[in-house]
Amino acid sequence: MAETRSDRPVMPALIASLAAAAICGLWAFSKTWGSEYVIQDDARSHVVWMLRFIDPELFPNDIIMDYFQSVAPAGYKLVYQIPAMVGIDPLLTNKILPTILGMIAAGFCFGVSYLIFPIPWAAFASTLFLTQNLWLKDDLISATPRAFFYPLFLGFLYFLLRRSAVGTAIAIALLGAFYPQGVLIAIGVLLLDSWRLFRIDEKRGLFSRLILGVIVGASVLIPYAVKTSEFGAIITLSEARNLPEFYPGGRATFFTDKPFDFWITGDRSGLLPQEWFLKTFIPPQVFLGLSLPLLLKYQNRFPLVKYINANIAVLAEILLTSTGLFFLAHLLLFRLHHPSRYSQHCLRIVAAIAGGIALALILDFIIRKFNLKQAKPYIKGIAGVGLFLLLFYPALTASFPGTKYVFGRVPFLYDFLAIQPEDTLIASTSEKANNIPAFSRRSLLVGSEYVLPYHEDYRNELQVRSRDLIRAQYSPDLTTVQNFIQKYEIDFWLLNSDAFDLDYVADNSPLGQLDAEATAEITARLEAGETPILSELIYDCSVLEVEDKIVLDAECIVKWKKR
Repeated sequence: MAETRSDRPVMPALIASLAAAAICGLWAFSKTWGSEYVIQDDARSHVVWMLRFIDPELFPNDIIMDYFQSVAPAGYKLVYQIPAMVGIDPLLTNKILPTILGMIAAGFCFGVSYLIFPIPWAAFASTLFLTQNLWLKDDLISATPRAFFYPLFLGFLYFLLRRSAVGTAIAIALLGAFYPQGVLIAIGVLLLDSWRLFRIDEKRGLFSRLILGVIVGASVLIPYAVKTSEFGAIITLSEARNLPEFYPGGRATFFTDKPFDFWITGDRSGLLPQEWFLKTFIPPQVFLGLSLPLLLKYQNRFPLVKYINANIAVLAEILLTSTGLFFLAHLLLFRLHHPSRYSQHCLRIVAAIAGGIALALILDFIIRKFNLKQAKPYIKGIAGVGLFLLLFYPALTASFPGTKYVFGRVPFLYDFLAIQPEDTLIASTSEKANNIPAFSRRSLLVGSEYVLPYHEDYRNELQVRSRDLIRAQYSPDLTTVQNFIQKYEIDFWLLNSDAFDLDYVADNSPLGQLDAEATAEITARLEAGETPILSELIYDCSVLEVEDKIVLDAECIVKWKKR
């Protein structure tokens, strides 16, 4: 790390950076080995609908799958659709993509760092820090649109620093095709960087980059701005404040009465990456990155500072742009989606690059100060261990890599439902029912994983379904249950074996996410001693009982008569 020249070989450091990214990706992928039923948590929403690429007859008239298909960016769809055209299952593509995206992000991160500070092993440290940052969180592993932000935005930065108008414009266009919020950040950085270069009289190709970048950015954003969703208008701030889904315990938790959580650490509302506060220790690169401005002031003590060039200004430009958009997104809630999407992704990148540079400066200073090259072997050994822990700390924790993989624990259930007709519709309040579309490829009436409240018509429809389902499942009246089945054309009803226990209802978070008001109503009725009619016909109408799950035949329920 203590390089003192900028012409040292780059390739070994680049290869090491790519290898680290590949190792992390394969490490995460290895957690799926030997498990037939496994899927990443967010893929249940954003990827499962793509099974239609393999079989267009899947999920007919399924509002849940239709909704997530409608909100998927065009480029994101294409990345999954192309492999599907040659028979590659989208769920397999979802497991492979994170490693590829991580390596692309690592390659561009190395390039950006090297263009700022041409010391190869400093670029390696920055890239290693970023790679570990990305695998602490479930963004990259999800292979959903936000996972594509890192390679594409880093690609934008790389071409921006290379002063490539075409490369910059292509990167902006790709950001629009995969993660539109990233276009706003890219245009902001481009404007600030152009203003900086204009002021220092570096005008070579400046206007072509600026004009082309802005035109491309505007071109990809305008369709999103004028597009109207078939699922209704985006929910307003005043409406969201009155919905339990946006408060702790809800499906889209956003508001809280704790200001620090809301503004700083909130996953959707906070400025800073949440994982920096939830892990055992804040990652070292955060403190190293914070120290960089101070180190830059003391070039006489840190001689490697002379190799840092004017490109370092891009880090400040990213911080200014992303922070400004963070507050703008709060001001325009929820028209720019979650504010954290503008700040947290960028902070991970800036902290990693700044941290790698700072580490190189500090190590060079320590080696010179204490003449470590001539130190005794045990001193070098201690220093080596310390450096290893500093570089690889996040990867040494039990929570690394973070995957949020969901494993199917009832294969007989999935196999049974999978052999049913493709238009089969299942009703269930069980949390495990959220896995059925992925593992059985059959439709759910509603599921707690899919009740997103951002578009009014979609939210209203799922709210009606949820309320109807909960009330029917716990109704003492057979006619109510039968009318519910006929209204929605239910084929099977999936129950937990303890579904009618008071504790199950009162303490079931997913049930509350479906409809907190209806859940409270049912809890009160069970406490009063009311007996749901479904509990009386389990023996007659169950077609499968496996572990703690019971499947009832809906047709049997419709025809059932109390003895």
